[in-house]
Amino acid sequence: MKLDIVTWPDEVLAAKAKTIEAVTPELDELIENMIETMYEADGVGLAAPQVGQSIRLIVVDQTGPKIRGDLRVILNPEIVESEGEVDSEEGCLSCPELNVKVKRKERVKVTGMDREGNDIEIDADGFLAIVLQHEIDHLEGMTLADRVGRLKKAMYRKKAMKWK
Repeated sequence: MKLDIVTWPDEVLAAKAKTIEAVTPELDELIENMIETMYEADGVGLAAPQVGQSIRLIVVDQTGPKIRGDLRVILNPEIVESEGEVDSEEGCLSCPELNVKVKRKERVKVTGMDREGNDIEIDADGFLAIVLQHEIDHLEGMTLADRVGRLKKAMYRKKAMKWK
């Protein structure tokens, strides 16, 4: 089932998401719905807060939305190592019509759990590293709108309020 994507400045996007304590049938259903929502919205990543759930869950597919060849579901993801620096031009499903140049780490190591609750570790560079950092930002209550200057943020807030 396709879920509604929450848009900035909704409060759920500003909150630090809670750790997932157990894998449940409800969680599995949420994961399936998030995957469907990400692909239908032509996204390459989606964090649970973006669908109104303040829990530490992300789904990503760096090949999406057309190919759908590298789906990853990560519970409680955490960046444990990073190196290098790269400029990334980014957009976000929760911040429509906002494109921002963001400084990201070039390479990251992310730990977490898969959807069965098994420990996983992902060494990523390039586009996958950027997508992981972007989605993990959402779990920390950070959106692209939080990464722009005061003036651009005020202008974007005005635009976002008109849409509501």
